[in-house]
Amino acid sequence: MDTLALTFTSGWGSGLNAYLVVLVLGIADRIGGFADIPDALGTWPVLLAAAVMYAMEFVADKIPYIDSTWDAISTAIRPTVAAVIGVLMAGDAGSLDQAVSAVVGGGTALLSHSVKAGSRLAINTSPEPFSNIAASLTEDAAVLAVVGFAIHHPHAAAAIAAVLLIAGLGMLYLLARVIRRGWRRWKGKGPRRATA
Repeated sequence: MDTLALTFTSGWGSGLNAYLVVLVLGIADRIGGFADIPDALGTWPVLLAAAVMYAMEFVADKIPYIDSTWDAISTAIRPTVAAVIGVLMAGDAGSLDQAVSAVVGGGTALLSHSVKAGSRLAINTSPEPFSNIAASLTEDAAVLAVVGFAIHHPHAAAAIAAVLLIAGLGMLYLLARVIRRGWRRWKGKGPRRATA
C-alpha cells in the first residue's frame, strides 16, 4: 500500500511537472537508497535527461502562451512518465499489480495535467507575465514539497495530493462554467437583425 500511495502522489506531481518528479525520486534514491523508489530513476543518464528537460520546462512554463503550447505537447508525456514510474514502483509484482500502478500513476497525472493546462489557459488571458511566473513557481514548489514528503510519509502525502487534485478539479469546473456563461452572453450581444 505504501507503493500505491507513492505512485498516486508521483502521478499527481507528474501531471504538473514530470521531470521534477523524476529528479526528486531519483536523487532521493541515489542519496538514501529507499526501497520503494526504483533504482532505475537514480541512474546518471535518467537524472541527466530529467535535469535537462526540467530546465527547459522551467523556462517554457513561465512564458505566456509558450506554456500552453508546452502543456499541449506534454499531454501525452506526463501521464506516460507517471505510468512508467508506477510500473517501475510495482517492481517484480504480478502483472495485475503493475497494471494497477500504471493506471493509478497515469490516470492521476492526466487529471492533474488537465487542471494545470486548463488553469494556464485562463491565466494567459491576463496580459502580464507575472501570473504565469507565480503559477509556475507555486506548482514546482508544491511538487517538490509533496513528492519529497511522500518519500517518508506516503499515505499522508497521498491524502494531500488527493485534496489538491480535488480542489483543482473543482476550480477547473467553476472556471469552465464562468467561461461558458461569458461566451453565451458575448454571443447574445452580437449584431441584431434590422427589423422590417
